[in-house]
Amino acid sequence: MKEIKVMKILFSHFLKSTVMLFAGSFVLFSSIATAETPYEYTKQTYRSGQHTEVAYEGWRPNEDGTISLTFGYFNHNWEEELDIPVGESNRFYPGEVDRGQPTHFLPRRNRFTFDVIVPGDFGDSEMVWEVTSPNGVTRKAYGTLRADYKIDNIIIMSETGALGAGSSDAETRANIPPEVELIGDTIRTVAVGESLKFQTRIADDGVPQPHDPMRMIRLLGGAASALATPEMVRNRMMMQAPMKPTVTKNNGLYVSWNVYRAPDNLENVQEVVHFDPPQIKPWEDTRPSANSPWGWMWVPPEIPEDGLVDVAVSFDQPGTYILWGRADDGGLYNDQYLTVNVTQ
Repeated sequence: MKEIKVMKILFSHFLKSTVMLFAGSFVLFSSIATAETPYEYTKQTYRSGQHTEVAYEGWRPNEDGTISLTFGYFNHNWEEELDIPVGESNRFYPGEVDRGQPTHFLPRRNRFTFDVIVPGDFGDSEMVWEVTSPNGVTRKAYGTLRADYKIDNIIIMSETGALGAGSSDAETRANIPPEVELIGDTIRTVAVGESLKFQTRIADDGVPQPHDPMRMIRLLGGAASALATPEMVRNRMMMQAPMKPTVTKNNGLYVSWNVYRAPDNLENVQEVVHFDPPQIKPWEDTRPSANSPWGWMWVPPEIPEDGLVDVAVSFDQPGTYILWGRADDGGLYNDQYLTVNVTQ
């Protein structure tokens, strides 16, 4: 396997010097700009003030004969989470404006965020998602059944980075989405400032193999591996620059809860809703110490034997919120939603 080959090379440095370890399997790439872009914002990165692109990820047939059109987005901000209520600034057409799209947009690239179910005879029709960001920029995504937009589990795992750059094996191709269950009612009520505690049960088949920097050390290191500790690995990684792959993800099961929709008149939602513990980012935060599977130093959390993960959330403003919980094994995902009515 490619991961083992990479770890063999890196572990040789461990034997020659101190502990020079590298977590995960990565492929370098070189990106050369070939043309000038008319969009100035693409030349820089920004904490706030930018717009969100909307993305049509593709379509897949369902067992009941319907078709799922899958959408995502790319919020150009690294910090600012945009809030765009359903309506003229966040709508689908033709037909119903509200197709279950998010109104709260997390930072950066968020892939395969939600599905719009259409009938099996959708044919040559087109579904448009149009979003106008607070800075006035409008973007559209066009959902069609073009053959080159058909997706499956392999494409999803590849696009999110779980397969690495061009790597695959029979076990990973047979991966199935993790199981996820919100324990209890899907609609709950809590007062402003009070903590709402809830549990999510998750389970997985262990595919793809969870990212574990120590696993390869134990397999390849022999007696020398006894000298390595997770702390040593982490400290060493902190001393070296991350690799720069196209999209590379550290695999491993986790569940993350975030705001999906908030009251229409509410601003600065990210400062109003508080999760405890802080949730793993389901978006591609590639910064080295980011709490995100795409971060250089991220390691999957330990899941309790019963699969129950505890979360607490509180709100500073009243209204109706929809929370989105995504269980992700690194390759595939499964979602749950919780509606919370927050009283004064």
